[in-house]
Order: sequence, then structure tokens, then C-alpha cells
Amino acid sequence: MTQRVIRIGFLIFPGFPMSCLTSVIEPLRAANEISGHRTFAWDLVAEGAERVMSSAGIGFEPGRRLSETDDCDYLLLLSAPTSRFADARSAAHLRRLARHGTVLGAISGGVFPLLRSGAVADVALSVHWCYEAAFLAEFPGVPASDQVIEITPRCVTASGAAAAFDLALHMVDTALGAGIATEVACWFQHPMMRKAGVQQMVPVLGEGARATDLPPMVARAIDLMAQHMAAPLSMAEVAEDLGITPRHLERSFKRATGQNPTNYFRAMRMKAARQIVMYSNDTMAQIAEAVGYASSKVLVRHYRDAFGISPREDRQRINLTRVKGNLPVPSV
Repeated sequence: MTQRVIRIGFLIFPGFPMSCLTSVIEPLRAANEISGHRTFAWDLVAEGAERVMSSAGIGFEPGRRLSETDDCDYLLLLSAPTSRFADARSAAHLRRLARHGTVLGAISGGVFPLLRSGAVADVALSVHWCYEAAFLAEFPGVPASDQVIEITPRCVTASGAAAAFDLALHMVDTALGAGIATEVACWFQHPMMRKAGVQQMVPVLGEGARATDLPPMVARAIDLMAQHMAAPLSMAEVAEDLGITPRHLERSFKRATGQNPTNYFRAMRMKAARQIVMYSNDTMAQIAEAVGYASSKVLVRHYRDAFGISPREDRQRINLTRVKGNLPVPSV
């Protein structure tokens, strides 16, 4: 009996993160070798026929154009958040593929052009934590998941390169079973098979640690701050929600992060503001509103204190880098 081949297309945009591509292809290749069957086949897809440069400055030749792609079981978008379709017909083709049964997906910044295409809706999408603020600013009504991967029958997303490996393992597990998937993971010394429901690791600002290492009460306080970015809570309100005194909150915060909660929250807001500066065309007033500032002047002052440069100067610098190098800043 001939085993059905699962065909995967990788739609690549200029500046796409190369590690995300290899993190899917390599475990699928290993699964074919271990199983002795060509279960998975893949091809590089692009809007045009020209070589596509990755974020590492290495060019990839697409095997076919998007307009010629109709037979994929999966089509995964790999891009920077700023990537947009060069041809208006490309988004329509994605919508057509979705209607005819292709499972669409995205890795890292690929969720941005995927959503802009209008081909997916009403599904949770895994969004890398460093893109979250820019994502919510552009797509305020779309659920942005902090899970490593999100898998539904019609859409799959992975937050970054390591998550893309997990997504590939899920495909192997589904097609060939847990035994082959485990062997693939061991081939690459992948520490564990992370399935849906695993939260992304997020660094603690300025501490060289992960958010998952924080005491639960401090982690809950940070989560409350993040949920109310546009309408900030006072530290007294955060403490009240947690059922502790403001003094206890401050002591616990300093012990866990080395900062008081007010300074930590300002750093969070600046980090979010910089994401929107880098990955959107929003005005300074819109950015200020998104991160809870009534005045763009105050935002600019705090931004300069944090990064040594104003938001407009930062955006000009980033855009100049993109023009000269045709690369996103950064791509994960």
C-alpha cells in the first residue's frame, strides 16, 4: 500500500528568518529517513521567480510561484512582521487555497501577512512575545496567543524557530506516530516535545531570567500590567487586585526583578512602544495611546531616556537599515 505524501509549501518573503525554515524542514527530512518512507515533501514558494534573501543574507531560489501553487496540504508563511504582498492577487489566492482545504499557517512574523490576506479569521494565533504589541496595535480584535504553537484544523502557527521544530514534530506525530516523532527529537537532541498549551518563555526585563522563573504573585502583577497597557493601573490597584499591600508588592518586585514595579512597568511600556515604532506606521499620538500615555511628548521623553533616541529618529534609522540592506530589524 502506497503511503500518501504530505505536501508542504513554504511561502517566503524577503527578510524571512532562515532558522524558521530549516527548523521545519530538517525534522521532516529526518522523519522520512527514519521511517523509510517519503511521507513529507516540501517546496519553496514565492510571489515571483526571483531569489529571495533571508534575514541572514542568504538567498533561496523558490521552486514555484504562489499563483502556481494549488496542491499543498499545508502552506506556511515565513516573513518579517513588515512584509506585505507585492501582488494584490496573492491574498486572493491564499483565500482560495483556504476554501479548497489547504491548511494555512505562519511562523514568527508570518502571522502578519497571513492576517492581512484575510484568509484566516476567528482563530487564536501564536504571536512571538517581541511582536505582541505591534500585533495588537494592528489587529486589536484578533486573539494573540502566548502559546509556543497553536494548532487548529484549518490553521497552524508557531512563535519562532524552536517552536517551528515543535510544529514539525506535531506533523510527524500525527502522520507517523509518537515513536517516530520521539526518535526525530532525539536525533537533534531536542530536549522535549512541546505540544499545544505550552507558554512561551519571556525574559524578565533587565534580569537575564525568564518570566516563568518569577514568583507567582510577581508574575501575576506583570500580567495585570500587560493587560492594562493602554489604561495603566496604579500600583495600589495592582496590589489590591492581588490582595496585598503596595509595600508588599514593591518589596516582592525588587526581590524578584531588581526594580520597583513602577519602573518595571515603564520599561514594559517602552518596549511595547518600540515594537509599534519598528513594525507599524502609527503616528506618535497613536503609539502614545496604545501604551497608556495621554501625551506623546511624555512618551518621547521616556523613550529617549530608555533608548537614547527619539521614536521618530529610531524609525528613520530602522527604515534606512531596511532600505540599505533590505532586511527586517530584527527577525526571529
